[in-house]
Amino acid sequence: MKIIKILFYILLIYLNNFTNSFAEDFNSWVVSFKEYAINQGISKKTLDKTMSKVKFLPNVIKYDRYQPEFYEDTKTYIEKRTNQKKITNGKNLYIKNSPLILDIENKFNVEKELLLSLMGIETNFGKYLGKMDILSSLATLSFDKRRSEFFTKELIIILKLIDSGVVDSDILYGSWAGAFGNFQFMPSTIKNYALDYNRDNLIDLKSTKDSFASAANYINKLGWKKNNPCFYKIKLKENIPVKYLNTSAKKIKNKKKFKYFKKYIVGQENIKVNEDLITGIITPDRDIVENSKLLEPAYLTFDNYELILKWNRSLRFALAVCTLKDKFKNEL
Repeated sequence: MKIIKILFYILLIYLNNFTNSFAEDFNSWVVSFKEYAINQGISKKTLDKTMSKVKFLPNVIKYDRYQPEFYEDTKTYIEKRTNQKKITNGKNLYIKNSPLILDIENKFNVEKELLLSLMGIETNFGKYLGKMDILSSLATLSFDKRRSEFFTKELIIILKLIDSGVVDSDILYGSWAGAFGNFQFMPSTIKNYALDYNRDNLIDLKSTKDSFASAANYINKLGWKKNNPCFYKIKLKENIPVKYLNTSAKKIKNKKKFKYFKKYIVGQENIKVNEDLITGIITPDRDIVENSKLLEPAYLTFDNYELILKWNRSLRFALAVCTLKDKFKNEL
């Protein structure tokens, strides 16, 4: 662990020098990007209003180069994000907006508990939306070579949304990577799933109406099955083949019907699900927690769990969301 910290500090020193040289070329990049954007159909008026204000943000490059992992164990990670204070805050938000949230639940066939959980985990119910200038963040990452293609597309998308009058550029402050609003939508997600639910001709994902409806629309379009299971915490037998233990959020591999995995699970009779459901097994601590056990903790996951991974590619994020969802179910 000490070696990792030393390397990290060396990396920061290197990045300070590296990003200084980046900043010198950024202004000329903006000029060439404007020409490219005009060819993509964005008006000169919008570009003059937006791209004339963007700045190179060195911290964005640092965050992109070193995205810190959580080295706390999964139990601690989940408990911190699903504590009683989080539940109380979510209940208060629900009480204030229950007619709206119930209406959205019914229209999109997505549980109110899931929507509250996603917002609670993403932004603590709108308290931590991020303070970065999103256009500058996207421009910085578009200018950078590492993932330029991806972030250039995202920048073009948000500029087109601004150009069409759907999004107000003056409120675009969020995460370092360009995510915006109560549920942290990237520009492509805004384009594909966000809704003007209050019909004021503007998509404002910091507003309760637009953000809840947009989140419900997004998770519904991903294929969420209301009232279906997300995961079960399980205890594995020693004879389970290691190939069935997933540690990466990119893809849950070697999935089987639940009835196949039953022979490897202690107390499997307590899991009340259809035996023909396709399931996977994850052991999220194994690759990121020092001295973690091979078989603990372990979770049996279902399709709904994997849909949360499409929202955010993190095994622990999905576990926390589903855990908080279940806690809300007992409270609302």
